[in-house]
Amino acid sequence: MSVNPKLVKELREKTGAGMGACKDALDACSNDIEQAVDWLRKKGLSSASKKADRVTAEGLVCVAKNDDFAALIEINSETDFVSRNVDFQNFVKKLATLSLDSDGTVEGLKKVAFNEKDNVESALINTIATIGENLSIRRLKKIDAKGCNVFSYVHNSITDGAGKIGVLVVFEGTPKDASLGKGVAMHIAANYPKALSVDDLSKDLVDRERSIQRDLALQSGKPAEIVEKMLDGRMSKYYQDVCLLEQAYVMDPDKKVKQVVEENGVKLKEYAYYILGEGIEKEHSDFAEEVAKAMK
Repeated sequence: MSVNPKLVKELREKTGAGMGACKDALDACSNDIEQAVDWLRKKGLSSASKKADRVTAEGLVCVAKNDDFAALIEINSETDFVSRNVDFQNFVKKLATLSLDSDGTVEGLKKVAFNEKDNVESALINTIATIGENLSIRRLKKIDAKGCNVFSYVHNSITDGAGKIGVLVVFEGTPKDASLGKGVAMHIAANYPKALSVDDLSKDLVDRERSIQRDLALQSGKPAEIVEKMLDGRMSKYYQDVCLLEQAYVMDPDKKVKQVVEENGVKLKEYAYYILGEGIEKEHSDFAEEVAKAMK
């Protein structure tokens, strides 16, 4: 089977492995990109870092909250110029606020009244015509926060409540340290946990990682019983990397997040974060072309 050059490029960006190794991986895995990532990891040729799926796209991520709910929304545009447009910024912020009264889905939000004449779907079409770029409501997360304390953080903020990364953190109870909410939200923005706790990780994800780590441990040549002990240690390290409560707290690395939360007399109920353009493959163009397109 011939190897797709586009997949080689994508695999290199995901893993940082060399071109030859990427070709071999794709050839061995019949051009399946995810299996190729695992193949490289098992060969010790990739760390499959947390940034693997973080590709660039344009637009804004925005947070909103009231006494009962919190919402996180991502609106995409064709170019970064649009995110600097005040009309677009106000549109995104209004949609984030309207999300609080929606059913928590993008399709549901589109049916919500935007003004006396239009619903959100119609307002989106009008905004596209006004701005001159295609726009899309990519995703939405609504959290029931009744009786809880909600904290938010926006990284690379372009306007109030909107930027490149948005985070929501929900506590049951009020933290003793008033800065804990923002601190945990900033921690999430820096560490991108996959789940709140070990119990919240999907079985498929855990089984996949265990398989990778077992293969890596077997390469040491150690007896099977030693490999199993090595595997326990490797999985423990994995949980510390991907589970929020198990991670070392960025503001106090000697303590885990769960310890800091417990010391503050609260329970971390839920969190959510969006990274602008995560998982979207952007069509690259040079800066001159982008300027020319924006000027039309």
